[in-house]
Amino acid sequence: MALRTAGRTSLVDSVVEQLRAQLAEGEWAVGDRIPTEHELAAQLAVGRNTVREAVRVLVHAGLLESRQGNGTFVRSTADPAAVLRGMRHAGARDVLELRVALEAEAARLAAGRRDTHDLLRLRAALRTLREEGDRDADADMAFHQAVVEATHNAAFVEVYRFFSAQVHEVLVEALGDREMPPVDIDAHEALVAAIEAGDPAAAEAEARELLRVPMETVAALTTAR
Repeated sequence: MALRTAGRTSLVDSVVEQLRAQLAEGEWAVGDRIPTEHELAAQLAVGRNTVREAVRVLVHAGLLESRQGNGTFVRSTADPAAVLRGMRHAGARDVLELRVALEAEAARLAAGRRDTHDLLRLRAALRTLREEGDRDADADMAFHQAVVEATHNAAFVEVYRFFSAQVHEVLVEALGDREMPPVDIDAHEALVAAIEAGDPAAAEAEARELLRVPMETVAALTTAR
């Protein structure tokens, strides 16, 4: 199937969406090498820099894989980002319930798979959380990302990276300027201790306890609203 010519506005976005469509329609199978930048630029009547930026977006999204010296290959034909963006239509409580499920399983896996590097990173993230304050959303997110990365599960890490951004958007939309409770530093400490101890059951329990108060708060705020 030939690609249609992109318009003059939002060229990169246009190329991204056309390539997404080609992947979804099976133009190239997983493992196939896609046309070169030069070939795609000619088909789309855009510059190679535009194609390069569009490909970079799709590499970041996990749909394509760039192999130096060999070209760009199809990694997946299903766009996880599109699915996760759909969570904007979900309620805050729904999204937090999914977060509990993901983070409880991540904690359980991390306790059984963590290595020395993971433990150092978790301790560093915990220290930053203490230093930056109990309402620093970025520091808190970095902590939870460190827990997920300690699972050593590439799929888990990628899904959670997309998911965490959507959680923030949903909560901001649902709660407006109403504040969530401050981050419970002691609960984070207990989670790290369970992971350090290599106790999967305790780590899962601590992850659920850590998110219990945010869950209750969101339930109360959304009900009041």
